[in-house]
Formats: sequence, structure tokens, C-alpha cells
Amino acid sequence: MMVPLTGLYASICALLILALAFRVVRFRRGEKVGVGSGGKHYAEVLIRAHANAVEYVPLALVLMLVAEINGLSAFWLHLLGGTLVLARFLHAWGLTAGRGGYHFGRFWGTTLTWTVIIAFASINIVGAF
Repeated sequence: MMVPLTGLYASICALLILALAFRVVRFRRGEKVGVGSGGKHYAEVLIRAHANAVEYVPLALVLMLVAEINGLSAFWLHLLGGTLVLARFLHAWGLTAGRGGYHFGRFWGTTLTWTVIIAFASINIVGAF
């Protein structure tokens, strides 16, 4: 069984997660911090932007994979997969630009991520009956 659309969106999300990890590594190398944030608030924001993606993306992709295997149309897979990618970019940008506080990118990134997860979960639950 081939799952090219989940593969596409998983790969894009993987690159985003690596980019977010790179920002943390660049900070730590520049500040000579081995572990953690070195007490710097901005570093905590970078770390949380990366960690948040690591927390939510795998769940969304597992649900997407199940939906694709179960025959969800390419239209819905692209719509929800594209929304997930947009949401994760928005969240990372908003969390960073807002320095951990409110930012519309963070709000909409979270809202859209949860919407995608709820949509895929609902599709998979309904498809089980």
C-alpha cells in the first residue's frame, strides 16, 4: 500500500521540525549553553516552538496516515495536510514573534492544528462504522 500524500506532508513537517531544532542549536552554540535555555527567555520560546511541533505533528500525521490507508480522497488529504503545514508555520512564527505571548499566528496555528486533528479523528471514527 502506498501513502504518497501522507509521505509528502510528513516530509514537509519533518523539514519544519528540523528548521525549528536548528534555531535551538544555533542559540545554544552561540551562547555556549549545553542543555536548556541558559536562563534566557527567548531561548525558552525557541525550545517551546520546536517542542510544540514535535508534540502535535506526529499525532496529526498518524491520523492522516490512517485516513489515507482507509481511502480518504486526495482532495481532503491535501486540504487537511496543507492546513496542518500552514498551521505549524503560523504557530512557530507566532510563538517566536510574540516572544511567548499572544500573537495571532500562535492563536491561529493552534486553532488550525487542533481543527485538523479533530477532523482526521472524526473521519477515522466515522469510517470505522
